[in-house]
Order: sequence, then structure tokens, then C-alpha cells
Amino acid sequence: MTPSAIKTDFFSGITVALALVPEAIAFALVAHVSPLTGLYAAFFLCLISASFGGRPGMISGATGALAVVMVSIVTQYGVEYLYASVVLMGVLQLLFGVFKLGKFIRMVPHSVMLGFVNGLALVMTVAQAGHFKSGGQWLPAPQLAVMAALTVLTMAIIYLLPRLSRALPAALVAILIVAGVVAGFGIDTKTVGDMGSIAGGLPQFHLPQVPLTLDTLYIILPYSLVLAAIGLLESLLTLNLIDDITDSRGQPNREALAQGGGNVVAGLFATMGGCVLIGQSMININNGARHRLSGIVAALFLLGFILFLAPWIEQIPLAALVGLMLVVSQKTFAWGSLQALRRIPRQDAIIVVGVTLITVLTDLAVAVLCGVVFAALVFAWQHAKTIRVTTRTDAQGWKVYELEGSLFFASAANFSELFAPKSDPEHVVIEFRRARVVDHSAVEAIDALAARYQQAGKTLHLRHLSPDCLELLDKAKGMVEVNRFEDPHYHIADNRLG
Repeated sequence: MTPSAIKTDFFSGITVALALVPEAIAFALVAHVSPLTGLYAAFFLCLISASFGGRPGMISGATGALAVVMVSIVTQYGVEYLYASVVLMGVLQLLFGVFKLGKFIRMVPHSVMLGFVNGLALVMTVAQAGHFKSGGQWLPAPQLAVMAALTVLTMAIIYLLPRLSRALPAALVAILIVAGVVAGFGIDTKTVGDMGSIAGGLPQFHLPQVPLTLDTLYIILPYSLVLAAIGLLESLLTLNLIDDITDSRGQPNREALAQGGGNVVAGLFATMGGCVLIGQSMININNGARHRLSGIVAALFLLGFILFLAPWIEQIPLAALVGLMLVVSQKTFAWGSLQALRRIPRQDAIIVVGVTLITVLTDLAVAVLCGVVFAALVFAWQHAKTIRVTTRTDAQGWKVYELEGSLFFASAANFSELFAPKSDPEHVVIEFRRARVVDHSAVEAIDALAARYQQAGKTLHLRHLSPDCLELLDKAKGMVEVNRFEDPHYHIADNRLG
């Protein structure tokens, strides 16, 4: 890492740590556990996933999507069963990573991703309204006006400061300035301390105090399955999102292992566990952080807040952190998707809107499942076992096969029947510009075709394949013509890339 990158990651980590505090407290209260239970969970998940996860720059912690499931465990069976459920959730996530099932997240359609992003952005926005209330009622008009003014001030600083200087993250500067204004003018407004005390000691190892019987397993297994599924969905979809933003590739199986390990440790230290936080991850990425250091710094500073700085952190105005989260929500929402709704196919528009609404009205897991099922049905209807080809002869006398459609397990057999290696001329070109290679079966079909042309003594040229496809090819690797400016970039669901 360069000194500039270290500086960026360090200050971004501090900003993320501050943003983690109110979220962890709020989600702990939703789950009916103490604020420190959420804060310690954020520390463990953030540290372990940042150190060992598959996507540097992502931030993990206690999350609302899991908290709404956990509350029923706590109210029906008690907090010890929650800890046991978190440990089992981690074990299930570890198994997901061990069996390399992360490849299936690559099968989530782009329209579902858009709905997921937009839905979570709306959920984050709506969640901030709770900070403008007390006891379920809106704050009195004077306090409400002060909160709103400080929130707007925070947002204005975050938007405008980068035009003057990028020496420090705008979000961190905004929080410090607003905190200084409140302290300097003695403004009476809600602070982090109003949500609950964050002062505490080091987390203590604690085996869940539950009977080691099959009855206990029957109680916690359904909850753990739901928690593991929601946690992995949110984590791996966020990984996909950040892959697209940074034009890089994360490792979903490694991330699943890190999330699982983090939750096992979190459960054994009496915390509520968690998963990746899209809001805090976007704060980190928008600040320019791209390395593991940012998450590690965030985790260590969060623990430092608990051990040493609680009286000062509790004085931070909630309005500053609300303003930060509103900016994150605005930047997370895919505004371009609103205009695209009129241009994309109707079924894709329905998926985007549907997943967005279901995410807001129910939960992430249900929304993504509904979106994937609908998209799969549409895809099966339109593309199953169908791939088209047109042929022509170019100026060099080479035969050119121009493919159109999706090459995947259902169309791989038909793909191989489109070619005639024995009767084709010496040079043959397969043009993938209008085709998409989807899965491992497709890669194997390309390799098998390459072997047929080699046996026939012909020279095969493969054009406009994704770099992922090139990495996976075996026999056909030397036949690919690479054009970095024209080759498409998309991901393939395959274990070797996980």
C-alpha cells in the first residue's frame, strides 16, 4: 500500500467506526438485547471479515435484516438461545463456503441487483426517520427543527467539501464540524448517548447456556437457517455491487467463510452476530478505501470507543450520523434505473420494481428469492436450449460463426451441433460479441469444440470473450484473441473463480 492509500483507509476506517455506533445500538434494541451486544458484534464481524473476507473494503456488523428475526428468538426462548443460534448460523455459513456455493450468487440477474440496491436504499432512508422520534412520537417542533437543520448541515458539508479539498473524508469532517457546532453553541439535541451507553470492557468468552440436546437443535435450527440465508444474501449481493463499482472481482466463497467464522466467534462471545452492511460499505468505498486496513481500523476504533472514548462518542449529535446515512442512501439508490425502466424489457422492469417494493415491505431474502424465481421463469421461457448462429466468409476467406444468445447448461448441447469442423476451411472464427457465456457447462462446451477443431487440423479463433471465460478455458485458451478495449466484462458462475 502507498502512503496515500494508508491515509485514505485509516481516516475512512474512523468514519465508518463512527457510523457503526448508532446502527449497532439501534439493531441491538430491535433484537431486545443490550447496546453492547450489538457493538461487540460489530467489532468481531468487522475485524474478521475485513481481515479474511473475499472483498477488501466491505464492512460487516450487526444488521437490521437479522435483528428482526432475532427478536422472536429472544422474546420466546431468551438471549442464550440467540447466542446458540448465532453460532449455528456461522457454522452453516462456513459449510456454504467450504462447499463453494458462492458461485450461485453470480446467477442473480442485474434487474434483481437493481431492485436489491434500490430497496435497501429506501429501507436505510426510512430507518433514519426513527431518530426524529421519541417514544414513537415525533419530537417537539423546536427539537425537530434543530435536528433537521443539523442533518442538512451535515449533508451540505459532505457534498460541498470535496470541491475544496479531499485531504480528509468529507463525512468525517462533517461529523466533527457538526459536533463542534453543537458543543460550541450548547445546542440541545439528541446524541448517541441518548440511544444507550456504549461504555464497557473487553468482550468475554461465553458458551451459550442452553441444553445440549436435540430439542435445542430443533428450536434454533430454523432460526439459524433463516439468519444464515439472509446474512449471506446481503453480504454476497453487496460484494457483487462493490465489484461493479470498483471494476474488480471479489471471492464469494472466501467471504462466506469469513462471515461464518465471524459469526461463530461472535456467538461464543455473547453477541448478536451480523453480516455485511451495505450503508457502511458504501461509506468506505465512496471515501476511496480499497484495502483491508480500512475495516480493521474501523473495528479497532469501535473497540476503542467502548473501552476509552465512550463519554466523547456519546456526545456526537445523532443528526450528524443521520445526515451521513441519508447521503449514503442517496448515493446507493440507482437513479439511472428510473429512466431505464422505460427502455428495458417489461419483465425486467417488473423485477426491478417488484424486488424494490418487496424489500421495503417484507425482507431482503423474500425479495431476492421472488426476483430470482421470476427472472428464471422468464429466462427459461425465452432462452432455454436456444442459441442462434449466422455464418459468413470474411475478406481473408475465413469462415465466421456469429453467435447470438446465452451459452449455458441448457444450450451447450445445441451449441456443439452448430459447427462442422471436418468441412470447415482451415481458419474458423467464432464471434461471441452478441453471445454470453454463463456457466461452467458453457466453458466445457467451448473447450470440447476447440478439441474437435484441433483433431481436424483446423485453426480456431475465439473473439470477444470475457476475461473470466479466458481464465477458465483449458484447450481453447490459446485460441482466444484478446482485445481489452472491445472484450465484454461479465462474471461466470464457477468454483474456480470463487
